[in-house]
Amino acid sequence: MLKSASDGVLGLGIDAGGTQTRWALADPAGAVVAEGRVEGLSALQLSSAAGRESVRAAFAALAAEVLEIGHPGRVCAGLTGFGGDSHLPAGWLADLLALPAESVSLCNDIEIAYLDCFDPGQGYLVYAGTGSIAAFIDEEGAFHRAGGRGVVLDDGGGGFWIAREAMRRIWRREDEQPGAWQDSPLAQAVFRHVGGSDWTFSRQFIYGLERGEVGKLALAVAASADADAAARNILQQAGRELARLALALVARFGERPVLLSGRASELHPLIAESMRAALPGDQAFEHRPVRPHVAAARMAARPRN
Repeated sequence: MLKSASDGVLGLGIDAGGTQTRWALADPAGAVVAEGRVEGLSALQLSSAAGRESVRAAFAALAAEVLEIGHPGRVCAGLTGFGGDSHLPAGWLADLLALPAESVSLCNDIEIAYLDCFDPGQGYLVYAGTGSIAAFIDEEGAFHRAGGRGVVLDDGGGGFWIAREAMRRIWRREDEQPGAWQDSPLAQAVFRHVGGSDWTFSRQFIYGLERGEVGKLALAVAASADADAAARNILQQAGRELARLALALVARFGERPVLLSGRASELHPLIAESMRAALPGDQAFEHRPVRPHVAAARMAARPRN
């Protein structure tokens, strides 16, 4: 086991998203000493008893993995969908890790992701995971957003949106031409993923699973893109949706570099290519992964004055 907080604080960083929850431990020098992942979770689950049980179970699994390696002295956690309106997640983490409550800080996951990419005021982050959002932290530290309103309302270009769009197109075509799915690589890939071509499988999948599980269907859409024009069109539209988020912030705060990241943005090159094409030609643009769990760990481990 690594040294504990009394010998030099280990910082635990957590990036909780709908598809997976990643964690990292860092030492005071910023070196990452361990990383791991558990199942995805969302602050939106806190609204139901079953959801709260799932979130706490995921935190328990994470804490067990972490404590096998070392005892963190502080925790910085970013949760998707978190609006600062619940103290339960921080309390659970404090209890599971045997830490005082003041040693655990929570925020929205996109804030940590932004600080892994830019200094305040430097640029715009467009993040496409299960959902989608564009973020800007200004020079005074104020957080500004475009999108990120949730998959029921929008989150265009995210994994859930891609999955829903594929389902919508497939079943509209089935309404018009029953059995058309047999000639569609996209529909075949989607139906393999959900378990069958009967509507009952799709209904259970789209309405019965958590948003992160539904978002994984985007993998099937991307896998069929080379063989199916409808899949390609969905991915291109996803890129245009993400460009819309960036342009909303540019219009409000002026020109700055745009960085695209998130697991959904990596599904297929068409997404980033389409986003780039939808931005002005002189707009600085980069597409690369970010590691918010690592940024959070370093923030947690940073020596305090």
